Amino acid sequence: MSSEVVARRDAKKLVRSPSGLRMVPEHRAFGSPFGLEEPQWVPDKECPRCMQCDTKFDFLTRKHHCRRCGKCFCDKCCSQKVALPRMCFVDPVRQCGPCALVSHKEAEFYDKQLRVLLGGATFLVTFGNSEKSETMVCRLSNNQRYLLLDGDSRYEIDFAYISTVQILTEGFPPGEKDIHTYTSLLGSQPASEGGNARATGMSLQYTVPGVEGVTQLKLTAGEDANASRRQSTAWLVAMHKVWRPTGPFSQSVGPA
Repeated sequence: MSSEVVARRDAKKLVRSPSGLRMVPEHRAFGSPFGLEEPQWVPDKECPRCMQCDTKFDFLTRKHHCRRCGKCFCDKCCSQKVALPRMCFVDPVRQCGPCALVSHKEAEFYDKQLRVLLGGATFLVTFGNSEKSETMVCRLSNNQRYLLLDGDSRYEIDFAYISTVQILTEGFPPGEKDIHTYTSLLGSQPASEGGNARATGMSLQYTVPGVEGVTQLKLTAGEDANASRRQSTAWLVAMHKVWRPTGPFSQSVGPA
């Protein structure tokens, strides 16, 4: 892919909205799949009372809108200013209590796991039923929309066309299939009786526009127990954070 196309895909612009300054993609089509649209604010005339504690608004009790849900609250119920990267805000913005809790949970992903995904890791990559594997570096694109695979050949997969992601593990006793915690996937603490669980690879299915059928891809971490293997494991854990059904982004990625 040419540098001009990459630059266009990653280009951003600063915009001002009623909620604050936002650094958004210059081209909407290249927006992050983790992004959220700004909500429509509840009109002032429709909220004479705080929508959480029912305090009546007056000259002394001002109303505030939560930047995440758009509802009206008194200052007591909407006093926290929390980072909201999913809406591309430059600075922390005012949020109600419940929304602030969600934003704090998402902050861990942006502060930790997202950096790991952008940094990439090395895997043995197998397409379909092929018996041949190729060593490739897998990482998330800067605009968080594409899975990039670089080796002797190069591929990119749009998150919007990924239908299924399965993290492959070893170390669970028979019958134990679910993956619960970041630490257990890294193998740094017991996942359950019988041993530790460690992420060893990832299997995903995706479609290619204009091509019939589903393509399967498998990533396998190397067997050597060194820094490269641990980096690959951390990358897989970060992907699990994105795709797990109870994760903060479970409704944001994958096909609509």
